Amino acid sequence: MLFSQLEYLVALAKEGHFSRAAEACHVSQPALSAGIRRLEAEFDTQIVRRANRFEGLTAEGEKLVAWARRILADRQALTEELQTMRGELSGTLRIGAIPTALPALSMLTQPFQQEHPQVRLTLLSLSSTDIRRSLGEFDIDAAVSYLDAPCGSGIRALPLYRERYVLLAPWESTPRTQEAVTWAEAATMRLCLLTGDMLNRQFLDRTFESVNTRPRVELETNSISALYAHVLDGSFATIMPHTWLRTFRVSEDMRVMPLVEPHVTQSVGLLVPNHEPESLLCRALVKVADQLTMAGRLDSLLRERLRGLPRTG
Repeated sequence: MLFSQLEYLVALAKEGHFSRAAEACHVSQPALSAGIRRLEAEFDTQIVRRANRFEGLTAEGEKLVAWARRILADRQALTEELQTMRGELSGTLRIGAIPTALPALSMLTQPFQQEHPQVRLTLLSLSSTDIRRSLGEFDIDAAVSYLDAPCGSGIRALPLYRERYVLLAPWESTPRTQEAVTWAEAATMRLCLLTGDMLNRQFLDRTFESVNTRPRVELETNSISALYAHVLDGSFATIMPHTWLRTFRVSEDMRVMPLVEPHVTQSVGLLVPNHEPESLLCRALVKVADQLTMAGRLDSLLRERLRGLPRTG
């Protein structure tokens, strides 16, 4: 059995198509098919259900894919350890992150790269569901996601900060003397929010339900940048995680206001696989995260934005 054959099988399970899997592995389709047939011969069992095209994996094939992912991950961990023995930590660290955490991610990656300049980072925007699946299938090495549900024995969680929510709105949409907005008041405004399949939006909907109201949502998008753009042109207000205040400029025609009654936060943290042998890259990332003060820095930024004075004239 060769590592390349396991790579072919994992790619086929991911792509669900022989030619796409071959392309992902940078081999020809016949070479990929031959490699998988050799696996079937070695284990004396059918791995792939075939007709005129790929129709899925057999039960034995699904079991073998799970083992293949683990074996390939262990090989990568071994490679990292041997490289480290020869010098600086190197390799590629793949990090998945929920969209609302992306602006805060540089607070983690920048000090990591300063300490380990030979490590290359790949950052992916993923839903919380995709993050847990990708960690389980070794498609990513670590993640930054909500800690709203138990992580299970296979995942180690390190809290980083609590996500807070603010109203971002045109100045004329609220009285100039008003310093905060209740969730019930926000529900009556023309809102643009994230789509309902996103966990952040589900948090917001549950909060509105807790105060017995439904928001007036007139535009939905899966892009936080699009939310900002529609507030910028004066058309809508939105409810935004405070992390994005690091990225977006609050113009003189916009204001940031805290949302109260109730005060809502969600825990966000670093997730890494909890298995042996431990990835040296993940271990190094956790060490950097342990030394961070992300929560304090983000809360300080929020206080700074909330101190904005009303416009005159």
